[in-house]
Formats: sequence, structure tokens, C-alpha cells
Amino acid sequence: MDIQDIRERNHVTVTGRADGPVVMLSHGFGCDQNLWRLVVPALEPDFRVVLFDHVGAGRSDLSAWSEARYSTLEGYTEDVLRLCHALDMGPVVFVGHSVSAMMGVLAAAREPECFAGLFLLTPSPRYIDDPATGYRGGFSAADIDELLESLESNYLGWSATMAPVIMGNPDRPELGEELTNSFCRTDPHIARVFARVTFLSDNRADLDAVAVPALIAQDAQDTIAPREVGEFVHARIPGSRLVTLPATGHCPQLSAPEATAAAIAEFAAGVAG
Repeated sequence: MDIQDIRERNHVTVTGRADGPVVMLSHGFGCDQNLWRLVVPALEPDFRVVLFDHVGAGRSDLSAWSEARYSTLEGYTEDVLRLCHALDMGPVVFVGHSVSAMMGVLAAAREPECFAGLFLLTPSPRYIDDPATGYRGGFSAADIDELLESLESNYLGWSATMAPVIMGNPDRPELGEELTNSFCRTDPHIARVFARVTFLSDNRADLDAVAVPALIAQDAQDTIAPREVGEFVHARIPGSRLVTLPATGHCPQLSAPEATAAAIAEFAAGVAG
């Protein structure tokens, strides 16, 4: 697959300083690269910023999506590595939001030479609690089963209910509405498959394989990825740093874009040199 095919498949956008360190922004479930729009202007003066849509999201090539390839994180991880190779911009600072954080973890474990560092924004290696080990992911197995059943039976209704919960800013309803609209633009079948990948994956054992600089950025209040999760990721990734953003909800790039951009810039400048 040549670079033009990959650019079209993932609707790749490159902006910012042409000779700057490369920052690659990767969105989470139900979203697309538009979710980064409030962060990008703060990064453009100093960095070369790469945005893309995961296959099945946004303006990606929907014909490239297949359930066989994208029913696990492996297909998405391979896409990230293909992007790195095709763009040939040298090691990138990968910024992964939510489930994309684990794509970055898997990609960096496989090919660390592609990455100058990982910025993991509200990550979770497992959303389901594991009482046997004392791990708290924030949801019981029954919670996730109910969530997935609701999504299967009425995706649009699920989107309208869950988006404000995920956004977590009841005093700013426009943010919840934006996320609802983003969910509703996603093909329901693709969304159902991606939701199962997101909420049923368990990547706890993959964290200690990360050998590149990593920063975990959690929110002060996040019902989707509680602070215990960020602390767990930090404890498992050797040499990682943990910061708490002054943000509420699971999407600080919308609810606290200035603080999010500043944290990304500080980390990227430090590791990209």
C-alpha cells in the first residue's frame, strides 16, 4: 500500500511547522480527528502535526473496513505502524486518546524505533473490574454487558444517553451534544464492533513492554477511566510519568484544550529534542 492509498484510507491531514518534531494525534471510539481541533492550533507553531481517522470513522475510506480486521486492536495497531512507515517522518510522538492509547502501547511495543514517546490521554488497559487481582477499571462485567446490549438494540438512543456521561460536563451541554453527533455519524455496525473492542479488551499485560518515554495524562474527574486506572498504567509502564489535568470527563481535548495542548507540547518538546 503506497502513501497516497494510506493518506486516503485514513484521511490523513498534516499541518504545522514543516521541520518540527512530529506529533501524531489518534482519536478514540466514536470520534474522528475533528475532536482535536481545539488543541491543534496551539501545537502548530512548534510541531508537525499529523491527524487521521481510524478506518470506519470520520472521512476514512469505509470500504477498507472489515469486521475480520477490526474486531481486535491488532488491526488498528497495524494501521498506526503503516502510517508511521508511509509518512516516513522519523520517530513520532504518538498521542492516543482513550482506546487509542492502547493502540499506541501495542505499536510501540512492537516497533519502538517508530516512536519518540507516547502521550496516553485518559487511557484504560481494561474497563472491567477484576476482583481477583484487585484491579478497578470502573465498570463491573454486568455494567459492560448492559452497555453493549443497549448499544446493540438502539445505537442512536445509546449515543444520546452515553455521550453526555462520557463527556462529563453537565454545565456545558454543547460538549455532550457534539459527542452525540459524532457517535451518530458513525455507521452503527462499525460502532458496535469497535465498542466491543474498546470495552472488552484487556491490555494490562502489554504495558510493561513499553520501552519508549511515556506520559499518562488523566483527568481530575473521569467516570470512564477513574484515577486508579491512570495510576495503574503509570505503575506498569517503566519510567513513565503521570499528570492530572484540570479537566472533568473523558475528553479533555474538548473540555480543557489549553491544558491538554500545553501538556502535549511540554512532553513532545522533551522527548523529541
